[in-house]
Amino acid sequence: MAENYFGQTDTGRVRSNNEDTFIARKIMRDKLVLASVIDGVGGYNGGEVAAQIAHDVFVERLSNPQTNIIESMIEAFKQASRNIADKKAEDKELESMACVATMAIADVENNRFYYAHVGDTRLYLLRDQSLVKISKDHSFVGFLEDSGRLTEDAAMNHPKRNEINKALGFSNMIETDDSFVETGESPFLPGDLLLLCSDGLTDLVDKEGILSILTLNVSLQEKARELITAANNNGGRDNVTVVLVQNDKQRNQPQAVAPVTNQVKRAEEDDEQKERSHHQHTDQPKTKPEPQMRKSGNSGLTVILGLLCLLFLGTTVWLFMKGQSVNKAALPVADSARLRNDNEVKLQDAIDAFKGDTLVLADTAFKQPVILSDTLHIDQDTLYIKAKGNFVLQRDTSYKGPAVVLGKDTKIIGLENIKFKDFDVAINLGNTDLTLCNVQFNNCKLPVQNNLMLGADKNITTRIPAVKPQADTAKPKTPAKPNGSR
Repeated sequence: MAENYFGQTDTGRVRSNNEDTFIARKIMRDKLVLASVIDGVGGYNGGEVAAQIAHDVFVERLSNPQTNIIESMIEAFKQASRNIADKKAEDKELESMACVATMAIADVENNRFYYAHVGDTRLYLLRDQSLVKISKDHSFVGFLEDSGRLTEDAAMNHPKRNEINKALGFSNMIETDDSFVETGESPFLPGDLLLLCSDGLTDLVDKEGILSILTLNVSLQEKARELITAANNNGGRDNVTVVLVQNDKQRNQPQAVAPVTNQVKRAEEDDEQKERSHHQHTDQPKTKPEPQMRKSGNSGLTVILGLLCLLFLGTTVWLFMKGQSVNKAALPVADSARLRNDNEVKLQDAIDAFKGDTLVLADTAFKQPVILSDTLHIDQDTLYIKAKGNFVLQRDTSYKGPAVVLGKDTKIIGLENIKFKDFDVAINLGNTDLTLCNVQFNNCKLPVQNNLMLGADKNITTRIPAVKPQADTAKPKTPAKPNGSR
């Protein structure tokens, strides 16, 4: 049986050494898959050394994690950063070295993956022919691209595309800043594919090109080779590394049941009728004919009594209908349906029309607060909504419904920098992976209502993780920008 993971690295067409390395292996007695792409920073020798230090720490610390998976990943990143710093202190020739890294641990059995990330290596998720960028680039150009200020093409050709502001071994900010290592977890459904890669791929092959290769009906090995070949064919300016991990479990397919045609039904009914007729003629004993009832001489009295009954019944029905008409006339006429205000219509239209991954909403583009008299619907498969400024969604005093409803087909939704005010239910979702970042719920009775949908009349085996939201008590510290570029 072929493995459900594969990794490959290539020097490229320009450089003579390879500062990239990767991990693609099973851990925890083959229950999990550990995948990582590590890209060295700092010159001819330094980058390779830093990347190898991180590689060795990751393998050692995560082969059998003893605590929470994400906590173990963070600790591995911290240890790698410390070891790189120690090596730099020993050898002054390596004082500029560091590395960036993206890591994922896939739990195929439980349909879940976890990730940790620092720098501009990347993590993508392919699901249902749609490629979603999971990690955020820790660079100025990456920020501009993720926020929609730069197109992908402009970012790929930006002169500062290789300048990063986070790396392992640059500073000790990783020890004090909880947001230094980007982490998360998400569903990993049957058929899903994770791609971890260095910027040697994404600087030269756009998202559409990557998607076209990942959706080929070939093995993981061939997909990895095709990605590297595409980068080299576009110039191969940098080392190129890719790691692929797939949830290779079979998707549950509903069994089709052929409909019974009318002709078959009629034939079956005819057969049943013939069978009953046969039994009636052959099996049942003959009975004596029933004697006919004698005609009564009181037929006139019977007719009179029947007419009186009909008259009484008609009078009763007439009185009842008259009472109903009076009651209906007394009922108030319902008010016409409330119309949405222009502000919320504009917001709903912006959500519906957006086709990318990250929708940026500026408070200056909408009158604040946005008063909702009806539900905002989000139906995209994957969407990250990031608000700028003081963006408030507030309930209209006569509205009783939820602020936001996530559609039944949504899979991964993120909300950032949004305030919900005065709602009975702020967010209503079902079987959706929801990420909240710096979101406030002011006077909301139920901030998030999760309508978990499970199959009926089936044995369910799953894990429903406990949610432990962390309140943002202070703004995260901004790490010092490292010297040099990659």
